Amino acid sequence: MPLLPRRRRLRTPRPRRSAAAAKPRVVVLGDVVLDVVIAPDRALEHGSDVTGQVRIRQGGSAATAARWLGRIGARSSLICAIGRDPAGRALVAALASDGVKVHAVRVAGERTGRIGVFVDVSGQRSFITERGAALKLRPADLKPQWFAGAAALHLPAYSLLDRPLGDAGLAAIELARAAGAPVTVDLASAAPLLAQGRDAALELLRRAAPDLVFATADEARALLGARRELDLLELAPVAVVKRGREGATILVRDGRDPEAGDRLRFEVATTPLQPTDTTGAGDAFDAGFLVGWLEALGRGLAPAAALQRGAVLGNRTALRHLSTPPVELPLG
Repeated sequence: MPLLPRRRRLRTPRPRRSAAAAKPRVVVLGDVVLDVVIAPDRALEHGSDVTGQVRIRQGGSAATAARWLGRIGARSSLICAIGRDPAGRALVAALASDGVKVHAVRVAGERTGRIGVFVDVSGQRSFITERGAALKLRPADLKPQWFAGAAALHLPAYSLLDRPLGDAGLAAIELARAAGAPVTVDLASAAPLLAQGRDAALELLRRAAPDLVFATADEARALLGARRELDLLELAPVAVVKRGREGATILVRDGRDPEAGDRLRFEVATTPLQPTDTTGAGDAFDAGFLVGWLEALGRGLAPAAALQRGAVLGNRTALRHLSTPPVELPLG
């Protein structure tokens, strides 16, 4: 039995062939939060202390993707909600410094979201989330002009969960489609997505109906259960499986004959790197992929070649993220 009842063609973006076509406009909707990153130098000792680093940084899956879109030359904009506090102002200023146009709704009575990020000595991360104002974005806050001329709308799955944020995410998808933009969704984290069970997660993705879905191999396994990775193509015409040091797998459903179910798969390698902190690398990959993919389509490359170009630039951007020293967020 298929995961979703309907199939559809990929909405291939068609950027205008002009000087601006080389710089696609990508709209991102979702969270911008303070990351409080704790990275001990060695294993914790209960009841005692160890040395390490404690940093306050700009965080949020959506904000990180928007920031990297701006850094690598896209016309990037972020739709988000923050508190009426110094933290929110500092986060917006940091994003603006990376070339991101921020449409921030300031929510009275809620403080800007924050996430505690614990990074163990192997580089693996655990999170404690207090999303605060980030969850309070409403459909009524959105303006159609924010989506006009967009080459794509990108959302982490977090932007489809909770309320009213999830309602705003679905409303943004409708506005993007009305503007002719394809929609990409990153599964982001298996635990929140599957909190209400696999059926509820699949129903949510059915409503979102993305044109392209990003997932890590672990997220794909969690969502699909015993099914194959290729079955991600019952969720979207294109799926990109991120494999970290091993590169990425691109899966494509042949839209010319949906009933035949023809499926293509190809691998894109990357340069291995041993990171000390992988926080945000997947979001940086998404940003690079979107820019590479959209620019290639704007130059007239075939869809498969454009997807491969996206994966190459996605891996390159993730490597840049991992090798860039983290910057402390100025709060003063």
